[in-house]
Amino acid sequence: MTSTDTISPTTAAAGGGLDQLDELESEAIYIFREVAGQFERPALLFSGGKDSVLMLHLALRAFAPARPPLTLLHVDTGHNFPEVLTFRDEIAARYGLRLEVASVQDYLDDGRLTERPDGTRNPLQTQPLVDAIAEHRFDAVFGGGRRDEEKARAKERVFSLRDAFGGWDPRRQRPELWDLYNGRHAPGEHVRVFPLSNWTELDVWRWIAREGVELPSLYYAHERELFARDGMWLAPGEWGGAREGEEVARRTVRYRTVGDMSCTGAVDSTARTPDEVIIELAATRLTERGATRADDRLSEAAMEDRKKEGYF
Repeated sequence: MTSTDTISPTTAAAGGGLDQLDELESEAIYIFREVAGQFERPALLFSGGKDSVLMLHLALRAFAPARPPLTLLHVDTGHNFPEVLTFRDEIAARYGLRLEVASVQDYLDDGRLTERPDGTRNPLQTQPLVDAIAEHRFDAVFGGGRRDEEKARAKERVFSLRDAFGGWDPRRQRPELWDLYNGRHAPGEHVRVFPLSNWTELDVWRWIAREGVELPSLYYAHERELFARDGMWLAPGEWGGAREGEEVARRTVRYRTVGDMSCTGAVDSTARTPDEVIIELAATRLTERGATRADDRLSEAAMEDRKKEGYF
């Protein structure tokens, strides 16, 4: 089998001689091609983070040597890490892909959204996302949700039907027996697609290591000025910084996820290569989002509530 071939994941599991990563890759490529066959205007939610980079590389592999038939879409909170935004733009240009950016700052400037008292903008992404999907008439949008990421993911299918307002209703989830995906939707509705549904954070890093995939430098150990808040190491920036009594210190850290700077924490680390990250992850018991994303700590059902409103 060449790198651009794929088979049904059921067939792969039946004895095609593939290892776990090969099976996960084959399943994801199968999903990308299913979307291409059923939808007219797909988009890939692309932040420059590791999961979206992985999805892009899987899409490139799925349609090689042709260009992937999709648009990259990013919701920029205005508080994203500058290194990641630079990487995002370089990758889009490298592969000649159209990049659409929906800006939370634009919504704050014209009054459609209001700044939160805590300065965190991650919860403000929903309206710009839903509006961008409607404006560009995207009928399928790829997201990087994984099975180990958050409890609400367990209720979601690979093809997740969303209503005209982007809302998610777990009661409308469709069965996906025998790897059959139902993309039918009414006018105004769209489908969120999760090709990494069966992946874990460790799987992502194993594939990145195996394939030599380039990532933003923040994913590897580096020195950075940080301060402690709510059990996390946060980096000061345009969003704000240390409050009275919060001491800024220089530490050697890396990031497991790269979202809004106001709610994304760094972890102490000396891992400077994918293989070293894999060793580090194998020893930790803390989940990626639970350990480093403050917005997911707002309530037990924080992610599920946001998904029902239109978030991923």
